[in-house]
Amino acid sequence: MNEQIPVKNVTPVKVHKPAQSDNDRRYASRSRIYVRAVQGPLETFRRFFGFFFLALFAVIPWLQYDGHQAVLLDIMEQRFTIFSLTLWPQDLTLLAYIFIVSAFALFFVTTFAGRVWCGFMCPQTTWTFIYIWFEEKIEGSRNKRMKLDERPMDVDKFWRKTLKHTAWVAVALLTSLTFVGYFTPIGQLFIDFFTFNAGFWAVFSVLFFTVCTYGNAAYMREIMCTHICPYARFQSAMFDKDTFTVSYDSRRGEQRGPRPRKLTHEEVHEKGLGDCIDCNLCVQVCPTGIDIRNGLQYECINCGACVDACNGVMDKMGYPKGLISFTSEEELSGGKTHFLRPKLVGYFVVLLVMIGLLTANLMMRVPLEVDIIRDRNSLYRETNDGLIENVYTLKVLNKSQTQYTYSIEVLGLPDYRFIGDTEVTVDGGEVFSMPVSVATDAYNLEDPVTEIQFRVSTTNSDGDTVEIQEPTKFLYR
Repeated sequence: MNEQIPVKNVTPVKVHKPAQSDNDRRYASRSRIYVRAVQGPLETFRRFFGFFFLALFAVIPWLQYDGHQAVLLDIMEQRFTIFSLTLWPQDLTLLAYIFIVSAFALFFVTTFAGRVWCGFMCPQTTWTFIYIWFEEKIEGSRNKRMKLDERPMDVDKFWRKTLKHTAWVAVALLTSLTFVGYFTPIGQLFIDFFTFNAGFWAVFSVLFFTVCTYGNAAYMREIMCTHICPYARFQSAMFDKDTFTVSYDSRRGEQRGPRPRKLTHEEVHEKGLGDCIDCNLCVQVCPTGIDIRNGLQYECINCGACVDACNGVMDKMGYPKGLISFTSEEELSGGKTHFLRPKLVGYFVVLLVMIGLLTANLMMRVPLEVDIIRDRNSLYRETNDGLIENVYTLKVLNKSQTQYTYSIEVLGLPDYRFIGDTEVTVDGGEVFSMPVSVATDAYNLEDPVTEIQFRVSTTNSDGDTVEIQEPTKFLYR
């Protein structure tokens, strides 16, 4: 126990703190992105595609069909009108099928061509580029906008900023009015809003969506794509090595660096340089501010702006196009893209099945709904004639947009007396409600509870019979 433990002198090791990485800076304050204008085939196509659907969005609520607004999603009346089709809460399965078809169509397109929905069709992207267009026209090019923001406030800066924000608010207000016009008659909405006669909820809805549009397209922009939209997060589950995405060919581009334009393509390669001249145009035109040369990133929305910018530089340098292009990981590694693969075929098959189910539901949909409500005050009563009488409330919903006359009869009860109208006329999209009574002799009733059916039928414009048999009970004792 008295033995001494030998001690060895150790030279202290100096610990070096690692440099701050990009991941450590991911929560730093956001720097504003000044998007540079770009010209090219993809940009032209994206603008055409975006404005085509923008035009549809703006025009559809103004269309008239058979004397009414063609598309009107009336939430207060619980009735969705889409041209000749009227959907009610009872048709919720149709709405579910529509959402399922849309989801699998999105999955299929994403598996094949990446996030082209985000880059070419998403409203957030479309409105962001509209707002950027106003910025360019009022404040100038990217460099001019940067210098303008660095200047102290003067008369020139004040009127440019004021005009820009006025244009932004006008676009947001028109967008909001059009959107709300899908849920309330749009013509009357515009008149009431600008004459200050609109109701509280109409005004609130218009102002709320105006603020949302203005905030999203003017300020949030890429934050919506990178931090809020869930689609950017789960897209990787649908990508594979054969998915077409905007990609940089590092084998061809590296080593990157500037070089004189007088050098030929072969001379550049002899000096050990790749085709990338490190001009950073691909970063300047990106609406989310990423560098595509760093590889696939969840912030990339596949808008193709960097493709057009890079192809323009390649043209000026006399190099082949395609340094940045829509390609697959398989092609970048020297292989060949497989168009037919299990996941893509699976999404396509499920999409076809869902479309088939949606079509079948639409074809088999009966444009008639019948509801029978028993009188809760009494189970039955005996009339002066000695008959047993049950009282009901009959509701007939005409789910079409054409007026029809319906005949009413009772099945399952012999020698009954029907007290009420045996024929009713119901306008398109309306609910007809009336009290009716059914009476019969007690000797016709073998049990205290008799199953009966109300049959409501009519003949449509094609000569086909449309009928509904709604079961209920006839009570005695």
